Amino acid sequence: MILEFDKYHGAGNDFIIIDLNKQNIALTNEQVAFLCDRHFGIGADGLMLLKKSTDYDFEMIYYNSDGKPATMCGNGGRCIVAFAYQRGYIKNQTNFLASDGIHVAEIIKHDYVRLKMHDVNNIQIYEDGYFVNTGSPHFVSFNYDLRTLNVYKTGKSIRHEPRFGNEGTNVNFCRVEDENTLTIYTFERGVEDETLACGTGSVASAIAHCIFKPDGKYSIDLLAKGGKLNVSF
Repeated sequence: MILEFDKYHGAGNDFIIIDLNKQNIALTNEQVAFLCDRHFGIGADGLMLLKKSTDYDFEMIYYNSDGKPATMCGNGGRCIVAFAYQRGYIKNQTNFLASDGIHVAEIIKHDYVRLKMHDVNNIQIYEDGYFVNTGSPHFVSFNYDLRTLNVYKTGKSIRHEPRFGNEGTNVNFCRVEDENTLTIYTFERGVEDETLACGTGSVASAIAHCIFKPDGKYSIDLLAKGGKLNVSF
């Protein structure tokens, strides 16, 4: 099989993108996992297919690196919008279909994409953190010392805890740097490892940080290992 693909990343969260307008292919879960393998494949945190849509500018189909279809990926959404823009499929504003519904996005400049996420209506508060679904489920904790934390080991143990059900959760460890800045480390389910950044995790963490603040407008910078993300609401 000859496969045409592009490779994009959002703050180090990297993705293989395949344009179904250019090639009509069907990949098995095993093939997706192979392509995402960092030793024997191309290597990526996930794979996305850009598909034509009759009602929207395009449809985003997302797979985690384990090869399985996945819930919404925020950085993936930003990357596929940039890809569609550079291919000439969209102007600087777009609406597209993803696994959790319709999203609106805007190209601010060639390497900066603003993506609107869905409203969060339910937050579960635990003694050790918060559970927030931002299109993908996330547990957010401010209780760990990031200087000594083993993100892989601790994240993996929390990810499978019974309170998060059969599918488990993504896990975010945060440190407050100041009122508007968090450092964030993320363990992602489906990747089953730490990633350099996570868009939906950053949104969940920003919301958790502001949960007891007065109603108002907030702009939170998230400092991930792969770069800085900003969440505004």
